[in-house]
Amino acid sequence: MRKKSSYKVNRLFKWLSPGLFVKRWLLISTTGLLLTILGGAIWVKLTPIYRILSAVSRFFDFITDVIPNYISGPLVIVVGLLLVLWGQSRTVGSITDVLLPDRDEELVDKLLAHRRLNKGPKIVVLGGGTGLSTLLRGLKEYSNNITAIVTVADDGGSSGRLRREIGVLPPGDIRNCIAALADEEKLLTELFQYRFEAGDGLTGHSFGNLFLTAMSEITGDLEQAVTASSQVLAIRGTVLPATLSDVRLWARMEDGRIIEGESNIPKAQGKIQQIGCNPPNPPALPSAIAAIQEADYIIIGPGSLYTSIIPNLLVPEICDAIAQAEVPRIYVCNIMTQPGETEGYTVAEHIQAIDQIAQQKLFDAVMVHRRSPSPKTLRRYADDRSHPVYVDREAIASLGRRIVIANIMEEDPETGYVRHDSVRLARVLLRWYSGNPH
Repeated sequence: MRKKSSYKVNRLFKWLSPGLFVKRWLLISTTGLLLTILGGAIWVKLTPIYRILSAVSRFFDFITDVIPNYISGPLVIVVGLLLVLWGQSRTVGSITDVLLPDRDEELVDKLLAHRRLNKGPKIVVLGGGTGLSTLLRGLKEYSNNITAIVTVADDGGSSGRLRREIGVLPPGDIRNCIAALADEEKLLTELFQYRFEAGDGLTGHSFGNLFLTAMSEITGDLEQAVTASSQVLAIRGTVLPATLSDVRLWARMEDGRIIEGESNIPKAQGKIQQIGCNPPNPPALPSAIAAIQEADYIIIGPGSLYTSIIPNLLVPEICDAIAQAEVPRIYVCNIMTQPGETEGYTVAEHIQAIDQIAQQKLFDAVMVHRRSPSPKTLRRYADDRSHPVYVDREAIASLGRRIVIANIMEEDPETGYVRHDSVRLARVLLRWYSGNPH
């Protein structure tokens, strides 16, 4: 019983927390009530209630004779305030029953979290693939002001089929980012990732891709489709395609071969010497440039270097906007090398590949993982010709970048795969941001 009462008192005082603007409304409500009573009295010239006021006055005189005014006055004030707070609390409780029928979270906690997240830094993240959605899953716990700028060069799987058959920009990476930023992330991810296993023309398509394709047809383009979808799904932040141009990647390999198509590049099994897109120098989405210019913090990666990160940087306006931004900028390097893309690459070589495309300095620091995966995981990756990305400190320093080392890896003991831990990665990134002047 005592625990329940303590919980109710604690919840009551939460409503008086700074930033919720509840105290001012309580004061305004009380003032309004008093003014209403006063207005009524003035309106009827006090005649019907004169005797009542006199009786109340005599009653108070009697009270002060029995209980001194320095005790009775504060006591009455406290009782009055408690009644006002109790009434307001019951009102809020009734509203909560309607808005949050399951009561998994108190309305006051939800409002406090909403206020905190709305005050979070304006973060712009560039990339694609599962690396970007993993990062967004962690960042959304620190800010609602997140903008994910996503590559639209995908031409494989369901996205590739929709691109070829309907002519829409590939929605796959955007779908993953929207799911990662949603409040009901687990359910929405399962829904968006659901792939049809039967049906003429449906087999292999994911529901999320079809949803975004339908929205693109209804709204007119992918940008409007993503905006509308974000409103419907109430996601925390914004997801934007880097460009609305129908870009297709190509890569020149070290042996002279020209490989066309994002999905074909890793399969070519060679060293990438040059990468580009057709049409060259696609125009950036204006809202993506505006987000970079207004950002407090810019994060590049993690993700496949040549097929998730660099495609965004093939849009010259995006490179220029990042280079001109006077805010903390950091690149999150992959933990493992990727066969067909970065086989044998060190951290410095990842940086050099980005510098070669951008032709200017886009970030000040690089984040790398501290520890090596377990021997079992290393053997699992070695079978696929993949190894931990070597941190060559001197080469990184010679490129003018600071190194941020942290334990940000999640290792799946069953599958033997490693990926960035979304919670730890976001926490370290925000800690680094807080420690840099901006």
